[in-house]
Amino acid sequence: MKECYFTLETVHEKSQEMLQRSMKYRKRHEIDFEAEHSALLILDMQRYFLDRSSHAYIPSAQAVIPRLKNLINVFLKKKLPVILTRHLNTYEDANLMAKWWKELITEKNPLSEIILELRHPNALVINKTQYDAFYKTPLENLLKEREITQIVVTGVMTHLCCETTARSAFVKGFTVFFPVDGTATYNEKFHQATILSLSHGFAIPVLCEEIQEALEKSE
Repeated sequence: MKECYFTLETVHEKSQEMLQRSMKYRKRHEIDFEAEHSALLILDMQRYFLDRSSHAYIPSAQAVIPRLKNLINVFLKKKLPVILTRHLNTYEDANLMAKWWKELITEKNPLSEIILELRHPNALVINKTQYDAFYKTPLENLLKEREITQIVVTGVMTHLCCETTARSAFVKGFTVFFPVDGTATYNEKFHQATILSLSHGFAIPVLCEEIQEALEKSE
């Protein structure tokens, strides 16, 4: 099931190929990125998924870390929200997560920590218990308090938490930009399937560099 479809050397070319497959859907929706009303959401970039010793390790996730670091820096430079999620469960709040995955990510597990490369004192961190980062979290209120209408969804896993959160954001009225090279999952089929389905009905597929350039050009 697992494969390394993104590497530091191939992620640029590979993500451009994936984006091209979704361009017909992107072109249907002429929605501009509005930097001043945007926020960066980084889902579950925890050691549980990024540490090679973990059974849940995502090989391709290493390749998106530099891109996410660049986005964090430019969002914060523009004084725009950067929100990272940390997935944590107890047996009381896991619901079907426990039955589906057997093992839970608990707060006491050292692998539950967000990776050092993406930590920043000016970034917000919220805990979540389900795929959907809006479910029983302060995320929606945080965004609305800051008059955010657009979010950039990144992190892991592409086809689980990232996709579910993107769909939820759409239903709540947020325009979603979904960087093809800003998320990762266990294999290319899962990744590509998410990009295609979200592009058709829920999100604008982009590259991280497009978001970064738009932010750098904004006043």
